Amino acid sequence: MPKCTHRLIINSEAGNLETRDKLTVLIADDHPLVREALRQALDGEEDMEIVAEATDGEEAVKLASELKPDVAVMDIVMPKLNGIEATRKIKEIAPDIAILILTAYDDDEYVMGLLDAGAAGYLLKSARGRDLAGAIRAIKSGESVLHPKIIAKLLKRAMVAPLEEHKPSNILSERESEVLRLVALGMSNKDVAEKLFLSERTIKAHLTNIFNKLNVASRSEAIVKGLQWGLVTLENTENRLRG
Repeated sequence: MPKCTHRLIINSEAGNLETRDKLTVLIADDHPLVREALRQALDGEEDMEIVAEATDGEEAVKLASELKPDVAVMDIVMPKLNGIEATRKIKEIAPDIAILILTAYDDDEYVMGLLDAGAAGYLLKSARGRDLAGAIRAIKSGESVLHPKIIAKLLKRAMVAPLEEHKPSNILSERESEVLRLVALGMSNKDVAEKLFLSERTIKAHLTNIFNKLNVASRSEAIVKGLQWGLVTLENTENRLRG
Protein backbone atom coordinates (compact mmCIF):
# COMPACT_ATOMS: atom_id res chain seq x y z
CA MET A 1 0.00 0.00 0.00
CA PRO A 2 1.23 3.50 -0.61
CA LYS A 3 2.19 5.09 2.67
CA CYS A 4 0.24 8.34 2.61
CA THR A 5 2.39 10.94 4.25
CA HIS A 6 0.62 13.99 5.60
CA ARG A 7 3.09 16.79 5.06
CA LEU A 8 2.73 20.51 5.64
CA ILE A 9 3.84 22.47 2.58
CA ILE A 10 4.43 26.22 2.61
CA ASN A 11 3.28 28.07 -0.49
CA SER A 12 5.61 31.07 -0.32
CA GLU A 13 4.04 32.95 -3.22
CA ALA A 14 0.51 32.78 -1.88
CA GLY A 15 1.65 33.11 1.71
CA ASN A 16 -0.60 30.31 2.86
CA LEU A 17 -0.29 26.75 4.10
CA GLU A 18 -1.46 23.64 2.31
CA THR A 19 -1.61 19.99 3.32
CA ARG A 20 -1.12 17.27 0.73
CA ASP A 21 -0.94 13.52 0.77
CA LYS A 22 1.80 12.39 -1.59
CA LEU A 23 4.42 9.71 -2.10
CA THR A 24 7.68 11.37 -1.13
CA VAL A 25 10.79 10.72 -3.23
CA LEU A 26 14.51 11.23 -2.71
CA ILE A 27 16.72 11.35 -5.83
CA ALA A 28 20.38 10.31 -5.53
CA ASP A 29 22.70 10.64 -8.54
CA ASP A 30 26.04 12.41 -8.98
CA HIS A 31 25.16 13.76 -12.44
CA PRO A 32 23.25 17.10 -12.40
CA LEU A 33 21.67 16.43 -15.79
CA VAL A 34 20.32 13.08 -14.62
CA ARG A 35 18.86 14.62 -11.46
CA GLU A 36 17.25 17.37 -13.53
CA ALA A 37 15.76 14.82 -15.93
CA LEU A 38 14.38 12.76 -13.05
CA ARG A 39 12.86 15.82 -11.44
CA GLN A 40 11.22 16.82 -14.71
CA ALA A 41 9.90 13.30 -15.16
CA LEU A 42 8.26 13.26 -11.71
CA ASP A 43 7.25 16.91 -11.31
CA GLY A 44 4.08 16.32 -13.32
CA GLU A 45 2.94 13.44 -11.11
CA GLU A 46 0.27 14.81 -8.80
CA ASP A 47 0.65 12.01 -6.26
CA MET A 48 4.42 12.45 -5.84
CA GLU A 49 6.71 15.01 -4.22
CA ILE A 50 10.50 15.16 -4.59
CA VAL A 51 11.71 16.12 -1.12
CA ALA A 52 15.48 16.24 -1.77
CA GLU A 53 18.34 15.48 -4.16
CA ALA A 54 21.63 13.86 -3.15
CA THR A 55 24.86 14.15 -5.14
CA ASP A 56 26.67 11.17 -3.58
CA GLY A 57 26.03 8.07 -1.49
CA GLU A 58 26.88 9.63 1.86
CA GLU A 59 24.51 12.54 1.26
CA ALA A 60 21.79 10.07 0.22
CA VAL A 61 22.12 8.25 3.55
CA LYS A 62 22.07 11.52 5.50
CA LEU A 63 19.00 12.90 3.71
CA ALA A 64 17.15 9.58 3.88
CA SER A 65 17.78 9.42 7.62
CA GLU A 66 16.54 12.97 8.15
CA LEU A 67 13.56 13.07 5.78
CA LYS A 68 12.35 9.44 5.75
CA PRO A 69 11.01 9.53 2.15
CA ASP A 70 8.71 6.79 0.92
CA VAL A 71 11.06 5.92 -1.95
CA ALA A 72 14.72 6.66 -2.69
CA VAL A 73 15.67 6.53 -6.38
CA MET A 74 19.42 5.85 -6.54
CA ASP A 75 22.24 5.24 -8.98
CA ILE A 76 24.78 2.46 -8.33
CA VAL A 77 28.02 4.29 -9.13
CA MET A 78 28.31 7.39 -6.91
CA PRO A 79 31.19 9.15 -5.10
CA LYS A 80 32.03 8.52 -1.43
CA LEU A 81 29.55 5.63 -1.08
CA ASN A 82 28.25 3.45 -3.90
CA GLY A 83 24.60 2.55 -4.37
CA ILE A 84 24.93 -0.88 -2.78
CA GLU A 85 26.52 0.41 0.44
CA ALA A 86 24.19 3.42 0.57
CA THR A 87 21.22 1.08 0.20
CA ARG A 88 22.48 -1.13 3.02
CA LYS A 89 22.99 1.82 5.37
CA ILE A 90 19.61 3.37 4.57
CA LYS A 91 17.83 0.09 5.21
CA GLU A 92 19.61 -0.26 8.55
CA ILE A 93 18.53 3.24 9.58
CA ALA A 94 15.03 3.28 8.09
CA PRO A 95 13.67 -0.10 6.91
CA ASP A 96 10.41 1.52 5.77
CA ILE A 97 12.13 3.38 2.92
CA ALA A 98 11.81 1.52 -0.38
CA ILE A 99 14.85 1.88 -2.63
CA LEU A 100 14.56 1.83 -6.39
CA ILE A 101 17.84 1.55 -8.28
CA LEU A 102 17.99 3.47 -11.55
CA THR A 103 21.17 2.57 -13.36
CA ALA A 104 22.90 2.02 -16.67
CA TYR A 105 24.19 -1.36 -15.46
CA ASP A 106 22.14 -4.52 -15.88
CA ASP A 107 24.76 -7.04 -14.75
CA ASP A 108 23.13 -9.77 -12.65
CA GLU A 109 25.81 -9.56 -9.98
CA TYR A 110 25.08 -5.87 -9.46
CA VAL A 111 21.37 -6.61 -9.18
CA MET A 112 21.83 -9.50 -6.76
CA GLY A 113 24.14 -7.42 -4.57
CA LEU A 114 21.58 -4.62 -4.48
CA LEU A 115 18.77 -7.01 -3.54
CA ASP A 116 20.89 -8.46 -0.76
CA ALA A 117 21.46 -4.91 0.48
CA GLY A 118 17.70 -4.28 0.59
CA ALA A 119 16.79 -2.64 -2.73
CA ALA A 120 13.15 -3.00 -3.75
CA GLY A 121 13.81 -3.14 -7.48
CA TYR A 122 15.72 -1.68 -10.39
CA LEU A 123 15.20 0.11 -13.67
CA LEU A 124 17.63 0.90 -16.44
CA LYS A 125 18.26 4.56 -17.28
CA SER A 126 16.88 3.83 -20.74
CA ALA A 127 13.43 3.65 -19.14
CA ARG A 128 10.93 6.42 -19.90
CA GLY A 129 9.66 8.90 -17.34
CA ARG A 130 6.27 7.21 -17.08
CA ASP A 131 8.06 3.91 -16.39
CA LEU A 132 9.85 5.51 -13.43
CA ALA A 133 6.64 6.91 -11.97
CA GLY A 134 4.93 3.56 -12.50
CA ALA A 135 7.78 1.71 -10.78
CA ILE A 136 7.58 4.01 -7.75
CA ARG A 137 3.84 3.38 -7.44
CA ALA A 138 4.31 -0.35 -8.01
CA ILE A 139 6.87 -0.66 -5.23
CA LYS A 140 4.56 1.00 -2.71
CA SER A 141 1.53 -1.06 -3.77
CA GLY A 142 3.35 -4.38 -3.37
CA GLU A 143 3.93 -5.08 -7.06
CA SER A 144 7.23 -6.29 -8.44
CA VAL A 145 9.83 -4.11 -10.14
CA LEU A 146 12.10 -7.05 -10.91
CA HIS A 147 12.53 -9.06 -14.06
CA PRO A 148 11.23 -12.65 -13.58
CA LYS A 149 14.70 -14.03 -14.40
CA ILE A 150 16.12 -12.20 -11.36
CA ILE A 151 13.48 -13.74 -9.10
CA ALA A 152 14.35 -17.15 -10.56
CA LYS A 153 18.03 -16.55 -9.76
CA LEU A 154 17.11 -15.64 -6.18
CA LEU A 155 15.19 -18.88 -5.78
CA LYS A 156 18.00 -21.00 -7.23
CA ARG A 157 20.62 -19.33 -5.06
CA ALA A 158 18.51 -19.98 -2.00
CA MET A 159 18.87 -23.72 -2.60
CA VAL A 160 22.58 -23.59 -1.73
CA ALA A 161 22.67 -20.65 0.69
CA PRO A 162 22.63 -21.42 4.44
CA LEU A 163 19.50 -20.29 6.28
CA GLU A 164 19.83 -17.45 8.76
CA GLU A 165 20.06 -18.59 12.35
CA HIS A 166 17.65 -17.31 15.00
CA LYS A 167 14.90 -16.79 12.46
CA PRO A 168 11.45 -16.35 14.02
CA SER A 169 9.14 -19.33 13.81
CA ASN A 170 5.56 -19.09 12.53
CA ILE A 171 5.97 -15.38 11.86
CA LEU A 172 3.49 -15.49 8.98
CA SER A 173 0.00 -16.94 8.93
CA GLU A 174 -0.73 -19.84 6.59
CA ARG A 175 -2.44 -17.51 4.10
CA GLU A 176 0.37 -14.94 4.27
CA SER A 177 2.93 -17.68 3.62
CA GLU A 178 0.91 -18.80 0.63
CA VAL A 179 0.78 -15.26 -0.77
CA LEU A 180 4.53 -14.83 -0.27
CA ARG A 181 5.28 -18.09 -2.09
CA LEU A 182 3.16 -16.99 -5.05
CA VAL A 183 4.68 -13.53 -5.35
CA ALA A 184 8.09 -15.21 -5.22
CA LEU A 185 7.10 -16.88 -8.49
CA GLY A 186 6.78 -13.44 -10.04
CA MET A 187 2.98 -13.39 -10.00
CA SER A 188 1.26 -9.99 -9.92
CA ASN A 189 -1.27 -9.04 -7.26
CA LYS A 190 -4.02 -9.70 -9.81
CA ASP A 191 -2.62 -13.17 -10.64
CA VAL A 192 -2.33 -14.08 -6.95
CA ALA A 193 -5.90 -12.90 -6.34
CA GLU A 194 -7.20 -15.05 -9.17
CA LYS A 195 -5.16 -18.05 -8.03
CA LEU A 196 -6.51 -17.84 -4.48
CA PHE A 197 -10.03 -16.69 -5.43
CA LEU A 198 -9.60 -13.48 -3.46
CA SER A 199 -9.84 -9.78 -4.30
CA GLU A 200 -6.79 -7.69 -5.17
CA ARG A 201 -7.58 -5.52 -2.15
CA THR A 202 -7.30 -8.58 0.09
CA ILE A 203 -3.95 -9.54 -1.48
CA LYS A 204 -2.63 -6.01 -0.90
CA ALA A 205 -3.75 -6.23 2.72
CA HIS A 206 -1.89 -9.55 3.11
CA LEU A 207 1.23 -8.01 1.55
CA THR A 208 1.05 -5.08 3.95
CA ASN A 209 0.91 -7.53 6.87
CA ILE A 210 3.83 -9.49 5.42
CA PHE A 211 5.90 -6.31 4.99
CA ASN A 212 5.20 -5.28 8.59
CA LYS A 213 6.00 -8.69 10.06
CA LEU A 214 9.24 -9.05 8.09
CA ASN A 215 10.18 -5.38 8.64
CA VAL A 216 10.58 -4.68 4.93
CA ALA A 217 9.21 -2.03 2.56
CA SER A 218 8.68 -3.96 -0.68
CA ARG A 219 7.83 -7.25 -2.32
CA SER A 220 11.44 -7.78 -3.43
CA GLU A 221 12.74 -7.42 0.12
CA ALA A 222 10.02 -9.75 1.39
CA ILE A 223 11.09 -12.40 -1.12
CA VAL A 224 14.77 -12.06 -0.16
CA LYS A 225 14.03 -12.29 3.56
CA GLY A 226 11.60 -15.15 2.95
CA LEU A 227 14.41 -17.03 1.18
CA GLN A 228 16.91 -16.24 3.95
CA TRP A 229 14.52 -17.50 6.63
CA GLY A 230 13.34 -20.54 4.69
CA LEU A 231 9.79 -19.21 4.36
CA VAL A 232 10.10 -19.52 0.58
CA THR A 233 11.90 -22.34 -1.22
CA LEU A 234 12.08 -23.43 -4.83
CA GLU A 235 10.32 -26.70 -3.93
CA ASN A 236 7.32 -25.26 -2.13
CA THR A 237 6.75 -22.52 -4.73
CA GLU A 238 6.79 -25.01 -7.60
CA ASN A 239 4.50 -27.39 -5.70
CA ARG A 240 2.06 -24.58 -4.96
CA LEU A 241 2.00 -23.50 -8.61
CA ARG A 242 1.13 -27.05 -9.71
CA GLY A 243 -1.52 -27.36 -6.99
